[in-house]
Amino acid sequence: MYDILRPLLFQLDAEKAHHLTLYALGVAQRSGFAHLIAKPPADLPTTVFGITFPNPVGLAAGLDKNAEHLDALDTLGFGFIEVGTVTPLPQPGNDKPRMFRLPRHEAIINRMGFNNGGVDALVRNVRKSSYHGVLGINIGKNKDTPNEKAVNDYLACLHKVHELATYVTVNISSPNTQGLRDLQQEATLYKFISLLRAAQERLGSQHGRRKPMLLKIAPDLTEAELDAIAEVLLRTGIDGVICSNTTIDHASVADDPHGGETGGLSGKPLFERSTAVLAGMHKRLQGRIPLIGVGGILDGSDAAEKLDAGASLVQVYSGLVYRGPQLVSECVNEIRRQREDAHAG
Repeated sequence: MYDILRPLLFQLDAEKAHHLTLYALGVAQRSGFAHLIAKPPADLPTTVFGITFPNPVGLAAGLDKNAEHLDALDTLGFGFIEVGTVTPLPQPGNDKPRMFRLPRHEAIINRMGFNNGGVDALVRNVRKSSYHGVLGINIGKNKDTPNEKAVNDYLACLHKVHELATYVTVNISSPNTQGLRDLQQEATLYKFISLLRAAQERLGSQHGRRKPMLLKIAPDLTEAELDAIAEVLLRTGIDGVICSNTTIDHASVADDPHGGETGGLSGKPLFERSTAVLAGMHKRLQGRIPLIGVGGILDGSDAAEKLDAGASLVQVYSGLVYRGPQLVSECVNEIRRQREDAHAG
């Protein structure tokens, strides 16, 4: 069905198409027709961070920033859903247009800028939903919060989402909030993560259940920067790493009419670099910290390649724009096939 709808959606502005698709999915779910859109895969249980995921293919943050569509998204067969990025206060994000498709490259450039309704709205939406699956909540800082006070924004969000999240992702790698990536520098990162980790353990004790904390990193880091980050992650005892966010390197799409747009590039051109960062981080961490692979997954073999590079789980987003909801089942089934082949061998 998506093959029929996609040309129509691609006639619309990318952000409008995004909202229309989520609205239509919600209507289908409430009307009992979601099974016509996608057939969820059979379970492929995967245990990571002490959590059992129904399957290892999740939705990356950014698609449902305010957790308004959890019930509808749950019909597509994801093993887990990550919502956000959410900030303490509502903010509109950057000026429109701020999302661009590059169809020849199966890519997207966005400069959304953490547009969201604020953490209180997200919490209300999660409470209203009927979703009981694995829920990641991705937290960030408000645009006008200076970096030296950024940790306060993350702590505020952490306290409010802790009870509802299965795990929490700390996003310091979006290229669309000025200066945010500076938080990835070694000395700053160590102090920053240490404060968040202390709060995580306190909250776990208070609520009687510890929630894993993950860090989402950029693909544009040098080898020396990745070395330093790995050292910080091991010293602070963070639970997991998501490799990676979007890239600011647009060289691969320079020939596209939208190739020069400011923002983070995702989709197929991100696959090679994000997978290299994933493999490098896996080697540095020596299996001591689990990884989630995200960036440029457009078919089942891409998902399997992320696992081969060291990921325990994968996430998709831009691939859904180009392939539709069948991408989820395709990824799960290819991972299943490769696991069965490995066991048979």
